Amino acid sequence: MNTLRLTAAQALIRFLAAQHVERDGLEERFFGGCFGIFGHGNVAGIGEALYESPELLTYYQARNEQAMVHAAAGYARMKDRLGALVCTTSIGPGATNMVTGAALATVNRLPVLLVPGDVFASRRPDPVLQQLEIEGSGDVSVNDTFRAVSRYFDRIWRPEQVLAAAVQAMRVLVNQAETGAVTLAFPQDVQAEAYDFPGDFFRERVWHIPRPLPDEAALAEAVAQIRGAQRPLVVAGGGTIYSRATEALRVLCERTGIPVGETQAGKGSLPYDHASALGAIGVTGTFAANRIAAEADLVIGLGTRWTDFTTASKTAFRSSDVRFININLADFDAVKYDGVALVGDARATLERLAELLGGWSVPDGYRDEVVRLNREWDQEVERLYTLEHGPLPAQSEVIGAVNAAAAPEDVVVCAAGSMPGDLHKLWRTRDPKGYHVEYGYSCMGYEIAGGLGVKLAAPEREVYVMVGDGSYLMLSSEIVTAVQEGLKLTIVLVDNHGFNSIGSLSRSLGTDGFGTQYRYRRNGSLGVDSEESPAPFLPVDLAANAESLGARVIRCGSIEDMRAGLERAKDEDTTIVLAIEVDRYEGVPGYESWWDVPVAEVSAVESVRAARTAYEQSRP
Repeated sequence: MNTLRLTAAQALIRFLAAQHVERDGLEERFFGGCFGIFGHGNVAGIGEALYESPELLTYYQARNEQAMVHAAAGYARMKDRLGALVCTTSIGPGATNMVTGAALATVNRLPVLLVPGDVFASRRPDPVLQQLEIEGSGDVSVNDTFRAVSRYFDRIWRPEQVLAAAVQAMRVLVNQAETGAVTLAFPQDVQAEAYDFPGDFFRERVWHIPRPLPDEAALAEAVAQIRGAQRPLVVAGGGTIYSRATEALRVLCERTGIPVGETQAGKGSLPYDHASALGAIGVTGTFAANRIAAEADLVIGLGTRWTDFTTASKTAFRSSDVRFININLADFDAVKYDGVALVGDARATLERLAELLGGWSVPDGYRDEVVRLNREWDQEVERLYTLEHGPLPAQSEVIGAVNAAAAPEDVVVCAAGSMPGDLHKLWRTRDPKGYHVEYGYSCMGYEIAGGLGVKLAAPEREVYVMVGDGSYLMLSSEIVTAVQEGLKLTIVLVDNHGFNSIGSLSRSLGTDGFGTQYRYRRNGSLGVDSEESPAPFLPVDLAANAESLGARVIRCGSIEDMRAGLERAKDEDTTIVLAIEVDRYEGVPGYESWWDVPVAEVSAVESVRAARTAYEQSRP
């Protein structure tokens, strides 16, 4: 048998470089490269393997371990989970810095492969630098923290274990229902050990991504329920996008008149101006989608896992006789709400439903109501885009300026704070891949790193990263990586001097924006919203910081400056930051929805007691 004598690390890299995926007859390489920060735990193993054979996997130099996992998640999402990046670190803080990124990838079911170094398998220098010692167990390292946030975890104690571990890792990464973070903890001495690997292990492998159909009996039951419905509604989730089912959804909607509300991950399932498009649904939803949801008698969940924001803490669907149908590759999600479980691919299932529904349509009056609500909502968006608020502009006006500047195929990227909710409501999406907001984990700091991953996956598209000052301060380091790689990101940095989203929530709970402003401490306080003469804001110059990291910067004093800056940015060939200050108190309204955030039941503060009373009165 033909064998190759390689180190365990060399073998793993060679194997990964030979992995391909195929769906619908289209084949592509699965791994697009490897992010890494080297330390003593991986420099002589994975580091040497990448150095020796750079043609196998492109190496990308990250500045922060969490950020490189975010970039990998952004890449995987843009690739519709048909592509991934590898992330390698040393043992110790380099490894545990990736845990947040791993959680984000697993929550959002995005494939990322993590290869942290680990302690010595031989235990010769035990305890090695950065080793956590557990008195009651000799085989635990800090990498065991990945177990809870990984879809698959293995520790490679011997070189030959690469043969099984690598295949199992791929099995999970390409499984559209079970994918997420996969962690292969790799002891540093094992990485450098040699073994005679069978040559066949490195052959090109093509993993077929199927489009399974649900059971025919379940389909028949679902069709009967749809035909009997007067006010059905589709809730399109991320699975709609990943399955590339948007065209099938459009066809079904046009034939049947069933309207569509979209989750954060599913936004873009229909163009914003389509006659069946109701826009965002739930806590951050439009009044169009939420009004239809409230009276729906049948709800078809399409590739959604039914988070509390989508369901408005299970208050969005208020009809006493509402029923559910769930189309999902994951049986775990398909049985939620005790609905008819259609376990299958979103696109294939929609196409089959269109066949079985042959000629059926919703009542004409229902179609007309949806069209009217779509038109009324678009008028509300236009109002918020053109408020002419002053002296500082409103965040909605910034969103409007960016939306007007962006082409249909351009991508907006965001993650946490008040911006995702406003974008979910207001962004006029025209392309299924034009909206990229990470809200499954709502992770502050994702934005710039995620935008980098999007750009790596789709270099032909312009990428607009919208980030608040709070998220920017948490993780801006990958501006340096974007500059190094010659990748252009257009970063819109919105400064509201603190944590705006939680400030608004705090006010609604009676706690006066406590702990959410960036001010000097005075008289023992960092400032609250009702303070008449608050201490000055901190003299933080985020634009200067971005410039120091290598970005070109445009300071915008008004919406007119922002519009002009966005036009200038189109001619730039490197990462550019447009910085603008906005009014933290001028927010986008909520639209007939509710989110369950409990208020303190007992408090010495009168405003909290009032908020508790309001909470009890509004709680369903």
